[in-house]
Amino acid sequence: MSARKPIKKAVFPVAGLGTRFLPATKAIPKELLPIVDRPLIQYAVDEAREAGIEQIIFVTGRGKTAIVEHFDVAFELETTMAERGKDLSVLEPTRATPGDIITVRQQVPLGLGHAIWCARAIVGDDPFAILLPDELMVAARGGGTGCMKQMVEAYEEVGGNLISVLEVPHDEVSSYGVIAPGAQLSETLTEVTGLVEKPPVDEAPSNKIISGRYILQPEVMGVLKDQGKGAGGEIQLTDAMAKMIGNQPFHAATFAGRRFDCGSKTGFVEATLALALEREDMGAEVRAMAERLLAE
Repeated sequence: MSARKPIKKAVFPVAGLGTRFLPATKAIPKELLPIVDRPLIQYAVDEAREAGIEQIIFVTGRGKTAIVEHFDVAFELETTMAERGKDLSVLEPTRATPGDIITVRQQVPLGLGHAIWCARAIVGDDPFAILLPDELMVAARGGGTGCMKQMVEAYEEVGGNLISVLEVPHDEVSSYGVIAPGAQLSETLTEVTGLVEKPPVDEAPSNKIISGRYILQPEVMGVLKDQGKGAGGEIQLTDAMAKMIGNQPFHAATFAGRRFDCGSKTGFVEATLALALEREDMGAEVRAMAERLLAE
């Protein structure tokens, strides 16, 4: 296997307004809404770090500075906790090495493809990962690695471009981006021959849906630069990726784990309940609470 450039950079598009969660997101970025006691963005950053990613690139918008502050040193808080003998280890995941977190602004909401293009100067000539924090990807029950780590391992095997996919019931495919599959390289790795955004059920090429994690080659930035608006009047990342198929290796890695759509209220509640039930410090109490509420 030839040497490949390692995946050390990850782009997090976090400029969205979070209108589906108003009024909660009027003053608080939706990425800081907590699933139990960790904000959504923390789950995504932890997943990236597990995969060996060192440079975190936030594509932000107005009113999103709190996301960066979450990963900064909170001097007053930490000093007060230390003086009171409180354990500071709970804050360890929120600390970043100076220079490893970079932000760029997406001044106008022109879509996911445009958000990724805004990070072009930082990405440079390196392959990079993309993580959508709304998509909470959780390792399989009983242990296992996170989604991005699984993708990096697949990338080290085949190189090129990769997207994470999950299998859903065929009658649900019209709500997602779907891959057209080619050769099946392994149980979890599939060649991608095409991408279709929200196809009618009877026209869907598979039941493998794109699930918010990507590894892309830097050439995608050149495609995005000249790309016009697509569905919804926005610059679509899916359209740019589709143009790269056939020019570079393109594969889908089926994630061995669970996905929660935290961009929807019901998905957010589901994620909170599911993860709370698995916590050793509160799972039994939450289960008893849920059973009591269901019995009323």
